[in-house]
Amino acid sequence: MPLNTAPDGGNKKASVSEQIGIVKINIHYSRPGVKGREGRIWGTSVAHYGLQDLGHGTCYAAPWRAGANENTTFSFSHPVKIEGKDLPAGSYGFFIINEEKESTLIFSKNSTSWGSFYYKPEDDALRVTVKNQPLEKSEEWLKYEFTDQTDSSATVSLSWEKRRIPFRISARIHELQIAEFKKDLLTTRPPDDFVQAANYCLENNIELEQALAWIDRGIYFRIMGQKTFRTLSTKAALLKKLNRDQEAELIMQEALPLGSMTDVHFYGRRLLAAKKAEEALKVFQNNYDKYPNQFTTTMGMARGLSAIGNYNKALEFMKSALPMVPDAANKANVENAIIKLQKGMDFNIE
Repeated sequence: MPLNTAPDGGNKKASVSEQIGIVKINIHYSRPGVKGREGRIWGTSVAHYGLQDLGHGTCYAAPWRAGANENTTFSFSHPVKIEGKDLPAGSYGFFIINEEKESTLIFSKNSTSWGSFYYKPEDDALRVTVKNQPLEKSEEWLKYEFTDQTDSSATVSLSWEKRRIPFRISARIHELQIAEFKKDLLTTRPPDDFVQAANYCLENNIELEQALAWIDRGIYFRIMGQKTFRTLSTKAALLKKLNRDQEAELIMQEALPLGSMTDVHFYGRRLLAAKKAEEALKVFQNNYDKYPNQFTTTMGMARGLSAIGNYNKALEFMKSALPMVPDAANKANVENAIIKLQKGMDFNIE
């Protein structure tokens, strides 16, 4: 076993990670310092331009190692796009062909050699060229960082001295997630796993028929299937999204008696958000009849009545809710709602 020592040359070992959807990205590298060499980094023996014979190894036309010591490496758990070009899942050595105004980034299938001394063009998995950017303030220690993140992409930047080399990584997050669900659900699973997969499709309005098949397994599958408020209400929401309203209503009639007080309350609030005030009031009324004189159900009645414009009756329920408030934040909300109702305003509207 080798001795445990600090990295050679005073370089710092580092790693940085990010996740885009289900795609896990890891960068491992060593961080050389400028160490007083401002203006003598780029285009010198430190970070040379073009391809050069570095006097070691088997490569006579080597790119820059994009760090120090052993290979800088990128690993991707799933396929990605680099600057719009496809790169399969895997681990890659990372090299750069530096020039004054632009950089050619190389993802090599060889991720285990030392530096770029053993670089072979035939091992390239991908090359892309990007524009360099100036930095106003010198960055002492070379670093990689993720910025400008979205749900499906992020920018990776190498920054050192007064240069930044950025490039965009993106992923087909929905396509990858659906494929992962299909793989993971190809075995015995608890109902909540099917709810989670179906809700992902519902929230993103994708693969709705597949989601319906999954939730049917969560409800009706032999031994493991369960009829619960969560499973049935998820199916109802999918049917609604598929414009199968009558079926959705029947499923919700089956779901509501299985829901907790809180489940039913928030279902009523979803109906309010969908501008279905009369339907929401019926849900709040049933919940109140089952759980009378509770803060949650009393608030539900106030919300439902306010939504249909019966402000006087809503005010009665809201005043009844005031002594039941569980905390300061809810108290403030109730007091503000009372003021709005006294003015003849729907307190559901912000």
